Amino acid sequence: MNTSPSSATREAQKALGARLREIRRSAGLSGRALAALAGQHFTRVSKIENGVQIPTEADIRAWCESCDAQSEIADLTAELRAVDSSYREFRRASRGGMKRIIGVHTPERYEITRLFRIYEHNVIPGLLQTPDYMRSMIEFWVDFLETPRDIDEAVAVRMERQRALKRPGKRFSFVLEEQALRTWFGSATVQSSQLHRLLELMSLPAVSIGIIPLMRPRFGVPSTGFWIFDNELVSLETPTAGITVTRPSEVTLYGRMFDLMKGTAVHGPAARELVDQVISEIV
Repeated sequence: MNTSPSSATREAQKALGARLREIRRSAGLSGRALAALAGQHFTRVSKIENGVQIPTEADIRAWCESCDAQSEIADLTAELRAVDSSYREFRRASRGGMKRIIGVHTPERYEITRLFRIYEHNVIPGLLQTPDYMRSMIEFWVDFLETPRDIDEAVAVRMERQRALKRPGKRFSFVLEEQALRTWFGSATVQSSQLHRLLELMSLPAVSIGIIPLMRPRFGVPSTGFWIFDNELVSLETPTAGITVTRPSEVTLYGRMFDLMKGTAVHGPAARELVDQVISEIV
């Protein structure tokens, strides 16, 4: 693997090194003692712990076995595999246009995933968007990120993703904050059409849509939206980076957070009534 990471992966590499240092210290080993047990030069141990050099999977296994921390191997290996791919700098990626950015999980991830769990706090998820809503949102990001204006191609990518909603063997569980219903992209007509589309999709047998009403007691507040693909991968997006989480213990935590949010949401007739109420307020 690359031993000289880009700035986008540097922090993840440092975090991995810091975790390995904690494991060594918890085992009561010095850097030289660990190096001797793991068959490494002691300077390499120091470089790995300080994020200067990235370990291999064999390094991680030998490290954990030397520290009697075999239970950490799976998580650390998943974290290692994610170091070079978990952070994508949008400005760099967007040189190829918005189609490249929003197509990162297409088509392979959408083909293999059976259970999609999606939480969004201020936007309707792409799988549920109308073309006009989608276009208005993408136009904002094109201007913000100063990307090539391949808007038609980007819309086509997202619309192609939506075919997954009707494929056999797949299930979709969405949890939206009420604020997502009230955040406009485009005109009142665009927003109204989007909410009517949401009502239509609620009737699909493989789709569950829950909505968390404003001003109601709740169990927690996630800091950002996130998508869980089966129990294997979590995807998040910030204004400047896409983040992919594959570490099993972290994926499990996102699953727990999703269940908390789902328990706070209203579903069925109550959710439809809430959407109807927001539609009636659009002038």
